Formats: sequence, structure tokens, C-alpha cells
Amino acid sequence: MASGAAADQIIDEARRTTTSRRQLLRDDQFADISPDVGEIDEQALQERFEADPDAVLGLLATMTSATDVELRGLAKRLAAQLFLDLARTRPTGGRGIGRLATTRYRPDGDIDLDASFDALVDSHASGEAVDPERLRVQRWATPTTAWCLLVDRSGSMHGEPVATAAMAAAAVVLRAEGEYAVLSFGREVVACAAMWEHRDPDDVIDRVLALRGHGTTDVAAALRAAHGQLLASGAQRRVAILLSDCRATEPGDVAGAARALDELVVIAPDGDHVEAAALAESVGARWTTVTGPSSIAAAIDRVVNAR
Repeated sequence: MASGAAADQIIDEARRTTTSRRQLLRDDQFADISPDVGEIDEQALQERFEADPDAVLGLLATMTSATDVELRGLAKRLAAQLFLDLARTRPTGGRGIGRLATTRYRPDGDIDLDASFDALVDSHASGEAVDPERLRVQRWATPTTAWCLLVDRSGSMHGEPVATAAMAAAAVVLRAEGEYAVLSFGREVVACAAMWEHRDPDDVIDRVLALRGHGTTDVAAALRAAHGQLLASGAQRRVAILLSDCRATEPGDVAGAARALDELVVIAPDGDHVEAAALAESVGARWTTVTGPSSIAAAIDRVVNAR
């Protein structure tokens, strides 16, 4: 796997690959969404998204590589915000993915009225502000699960495939609560976020959006890299999520690398899942398919919850 400095260099080089406005105008929706240089009409974006979410997410992903610096900055900000918002669906009924926990007060939780009842009553009776140290909140927590997302960047990596990868990264970032890695792979494996790094969610999504498809596919190396990343976590459950058609074009013991993982789930493109299904079934991994970026968060929840 490429080292931290090498990975940063590869991603920085990918970011220098830009898309001209002329190229963007080949998409019929672009002119409505960006009526002028350096502009994004957010209302038009929303209207187009409601009509065809996958197409708009794919276009927005492409716009993050725009030659137009102002447009590129706006697209990156909106993409990170939109992808994280869409990925906030919460898993239900799963074991080890997400659970509601009552904890000490923090701003991102919902007040647990039962656990905070005495503090609230005392505050009302005294007319004084409630003591936050006595408040308890309920929040989603995943303290015993580590995740490693593997994104196949060897194929046609633009538009909807890039958006699907970024949405998958957003879903993992939100569910893992810090215990995660996001790796991309083609001929070599590159860390968009290593298990031992601390990156802002926006930064992780931006690094995934910079991915460009090229080269061969070393699935075995990707699975070995995931194994190394997950070993760095002390979590009780360690899950590798392989987002790929699993069509390996580099030699290697793919099945052996898959069996070495504690837990592997495979998500393949709908309509191109033959090799992915064969790999999953040969090693006892769960698998599913995904139709586009708007469905990847639910696909992750579905396949990881299914154990």
C-alpha cells in the first residue's frame, strides 16, 4: 500500500485533472444548475435532484473537478454537505453497527428526558440554568465496530461511480465514529483515510471525489491492506466493505486474502456483479448490489446488518 506521503501525492495529482465548462455542458442538466461561470443555482440543483437523484449526484461529483475554480469550490462544499446529509440514515435491527446509548451531555445528542428528569425539575424549581453535568443524552454509538471501505478505482471512475464511492465514504464516516479507514485501489492501494489518521469528514469525501479510474485491479492487495488497517483497531467487530465488481486483473490469492479478514461484505454494481457474487459465495461473505449513489447507504446497512 502507498505510504501516507505517497498517497497524498497520488491524490494531489488526481486533483489536477480538471473538467472544462465545455465538457460539463455535455450534460443537459448542467446549464440549469450552473447558469454562469462560478455559479451554482441551488434551487435548480434541488429540483433536478428530486427528479433524478443519481444523475445529479454524479454531475455534482464531476463538477468538483471543474476548471472553474469558483465553481469547483462551490461544488465541493455542496457535495460534502449533501452526501453527509443523505448518508445520515440510521441502521435498524443490526448487531454491532449502531445502537442508541445514554451518555453524558454533548451538543450532538438528544436529551434523554428520563435520565435527565431530576436535573430538569431542579432547574425549573430554582429558576437557574440546568447543570449540563447532570444532563444525559441519547446518541448513536458504535464503540465496538471498526470499518474499512475499499473503493475500486480501476474502471470508469467518473460521474455516478465517483459519487457512489463518496456516498459510501460518507456513510462509513458517520457510522464508524472514528474507527474507520477508506482505501482506494487499482494497481496499487491508496489510503484516503487510514485507521490511525484523524481527518474531517469533508476532507475524506474530497479525497474520494478526486479519485480517477485507470490501470489494473489488484483485489488481493486491497484485501490484504484492509486486513492491516483493521488490525490497527481494538474493536470487537472488524468489517471490510469491498465496493467493486471484483474483476481482478492482477495476479494474487484473492480468496485467501478474503478469508483472512474477520468479516467481509461485498457491494457490486447492479448488472455487473457476477465475479463479486462468485467471490463472496466462495469465501462465505455477504454481498449485495447497488444501483447508484442515492442507494449506497441503504445497501451498506442492509448487507452489514444481515449477519
